[in-house]
Amino acid sequence: MASSILKRTSCSAMKSAVEILRIGASSRAYASVAVGTDIVSAAPGVSLQKARSWDEGVSSKFSTTPLKDIFKDKKVVVFGLPGAYTGVCSTQHVPSYKKNIDKFKAKGIDSVICVAVNDPYVLNGWAEKLQAKDAIEFFGDFDGSFHKSLDLGVDLSAALLGPRSQRWSAYVVDGKVKVFNLEKAPSEFEVSGGEVILGQI
Repeated sequence: MASSILKRTSCSAMKSAVEILRIGASSRAYASVAVGTDIVSAAPGVSLQKARSWDEGVSSKFSTTPLKDIFKDKKVVVFGLPGAYTGVCSTQHVPSYKKNIDKFKAKGIDSVICVAVNDPYVLNGWAEKLQAKDAIEFFGDFDGSFHKSLDLGVDLSAALLGPRSQRWSAYVVDGKVKVFNLEKAPSEFEVSGGEVILGQI
């Protein structure tokens, strides 16, 4: 009896969380970034934090990576997601890029990058759990400044996540956006996956 009640409660809570994510963003699934945008110029002065352990952070004096070092003179596939350890991000979004990494390399992509509004230590633990660090570079946008600059931020406080990122993907050549995909809501996974952008390159 107790287990059946718990199961019903868990399913109900899960559905509620998904609905919160949908409602939280469905009314503003837009961004100022678009095809032709220069990402480096659109987010002046913004740097990201490469996923790393705390000890690595200390030894590097908590260094950050300027956007020009990530995008300039390179072909990059980048995708953003609401956060480490969350459902769709863990089970679908990151795996869709990990399993296609050889196909991206075959198309001349220099790097596949995941950016999330998390600190680099959480991202590091998550990337290791997903066994994805060898395929994908993970960068933390710890204060959300990167996503805010591109108008890709979203408030998911209703799901106890606070300020986060929309779910999106882009193909960027020498800093310029060549392909851009944005989901209607963070809970959806229709246009930002690895297979979709692979076919757009």
